[in-house]
Amino acid sequence: MAHPSASWMFDGREVPVHSLNTLVIGSGAAARRAALELLRQGQRAVAIVTERWNAGTSYNAGSDKQTYYKLSLSGGVPDSVVDLAADLFAGGSMHGDIALCEAQHSAQVFFDLVALGVPFPHDRHGGYVGYRTDNDRRGRATSAGPLTSQLMCECLGRALQSEGVSVFEHHQVVALLTREADGRRYVCGALALDTDHLGEGDCGLVAFNAVNVVLATGGPGGLYRASVYPQSQLGGMGFALAAGAVAHNLTESQFGLASVGFRWNLSGSYQQVIPRYISTAQDGNDEREFLNDHFPDLVALTTAIFRKGYEWPFDCERVTGHGSSLIDLLVHREIEERKRRVYLDYVRNPADPAGRETFAVEQLAPEAREYLENSGALQATPIERLRAMNPEAEAVFREHGIDLARERVRVAVCAQHNNGGLRANVWWESNLRHLFPIGEVCGTHGVRRPGGAALNAGQVGAVRAARYIAHRYGGEPPTVNAFGRAVSHEVETYVARCARMLEAPTPEEDALSPAAVIMELQERMSNCGAHVRDPEVVHRAVGDAWHLHERVEHRLHVTERRRLPLAFRAADLCLQHAVYLEAIRAYLEAGGRSRGSALVLDRRGASAVGIAEDRWRFECNKPGAWVDQHVLEVELVAPGEVRTTWVEVRPIPAVEGWFERVWADFRAGAVYAADEEE
Repeated sequence: MAHPSASWMFDGREVPVHSLNTLVIGSGAAARRAALELLRQGQRAVAIVTERWNAGTSYNAGSDKQTYYKLSLSGGVPDSVVDLAADLFAGGSMHGDIALCEAQHSAQVFFDLVALGVPFPHDRHGGYVGYRTDNDRRGRATSAGPLTSQLMCECLGRALQSEGVSVFEHHQVVALLTREADGRRYVCGALALDTDHLGEGDCGLVAFNAVNVVLATGGPGGLYRASVYPQSQLGGMGFALAAGAVAHNLTESQFGLASVGFRWNLSGSYQQVIPRYISTAQDGNDEREFLNDHFPDLVALTTAIFRKGYEWPFDCERVTGHGSSLIDLLVHREIEERKRRVYLDYVRNPADPAGRETFAVEQLAPEAREYLENSGALQATPIERLRAMNPEAEAVFREHGIDLARERVRVAVCAQHNNGGLRANVWWESNLRHLFPIGEVCGTHGVRRPGGAALNAGQVGAVRAARYIAHRYGGEPPTVNAFGRAVSHEVETYVARCARMLEAPTPEEDALSPAAVIMELQERMSNCGAHVRDPEVVHRAVGDAWHLHERVEHRLHVTERRRLPLAFRAADLCLQHAVYLEAIRAYLEAGGRSRGSALVLDRRGASAVGIAEDRWRFECNKPGAWVDQHVLEVELVAPGEVRTTWVEVRPIPAVEGWFERVWADFRAGAVYAADEEE
């Protein structure tokens, strides 16, 4: 078990210290899996630290039928871990050894979730049948409904409860603590705010003395103005960057259509039932079916809407030819340029852009008509088709006070997922030894990923990190005295920072509030770091981002202690957004063009079909582009200074198949060798 808590005097302030082998930061599906696997491996000195047990994306996000992507486990279509790895790898800028790990463990972690009670559907013979999702050509996807990741969290949580795991709730981590040994930097713990005790003399600071830290803080939900991340999920990566953790693929986020107000992904069934898209003036008047100005006829329009279901995230390669992502671009223009509001209407069918036909399911393109027919969804209106195809998708909105049979749903193109994040090796260990980023904070996915691959990756990364820790890093933490001496300077810096943020600003000082910082950085990221990127604007934005970061370091103030957590969150997001923009600029300067979920404006490129303005010209990367064969790594070396490195993509390793050799390595523990030891 964890050692009894002690304390250490830092700069004259007594700070509680909790000692343990592994600290898991976060409480989502990946974090819970890591803690559970550590306990199963015999590591009892494990604790979870979290701001709130059921906050964050895993517990509070979903879609029509939230997808879990896995190896095919039913039917006659052949599949293998090598095929799965190849499909994960094919998205570009993803390392092949990571893809192979995610494939090899896919069935294992999936069936363990089944054993824990996640109700993934199977047929009467036990086959876990699949369906196609975005960037998937084999139908490997499965789902337990709109709340798949929430069900995962609940089942993993019950297992942890039965194991008696220690949980520090209402604690916000604000820093990773590090030490140097043998010329390398190691993580040796973390510093957090106990938000139940902010009023005490130490401002609620708590130190964790840990051999290992598993970081599972999720994606950067607070970076963008339009976001489908739960409002409780702002993200926490800045303190890892500040500690020296290398990030990669920060250019690669996903953006997709989502409802605003109640934040929910509008993929799958929400589009496949073919709702009507309308826009209005801000006062609700002047209703228009604005898509009709850009599609030639009803078949082209309804096909694009239908495909939006399984081609859901915005994809620059699906804009031309009246593709499904032209819809995202037109929604964006309607909101950002024309300052109108956009809604989905499930009561009425779309009108014919050419004004010749009346909507009828029988006259849809074959792929849409056959899908609806096979799903028993040939009803007359979108809401009736949704009820027939996926009644739970309607129920989610009803539970949040929205009746799709009576109300339109306001939508926008929103930040949805971060495909990049902190770098990790095949055991999910960072360049900072003993730090293991898992889940969305660990960017394993590259440019494109099959929908649902993130849930598999989070479970796999958690299992591999836990097993490596158990076999290589399972020792005792240092004594509190040794720990305190090693981290005194770092902790005292944060003690002083708390005091400075609470000081009343001088009349001459341009004080910053946390809300003002977050508003400015969200505006900047939304304008040039989201799904539409203008190289000229990005270049200017990098300097502005670092200027804000400098101001935050010296002028961020709060008037009361209960605002300290938000102040640290604002500072964390500020550093993140500056590093993200540095990565985007480096990508553009290396010749990178539109790819994945980011459209790079280029007046020399081709025009977006249906949009006449020169501003909306762009060019996608050519097949085999140099930037797609490399991964961009970014490291913070000093405030306002980053080091960018282009690393060639590692291929998928050859799979060792000689049993006796693998068995010998397994018995000797050689399979747990770190990369540089192999």
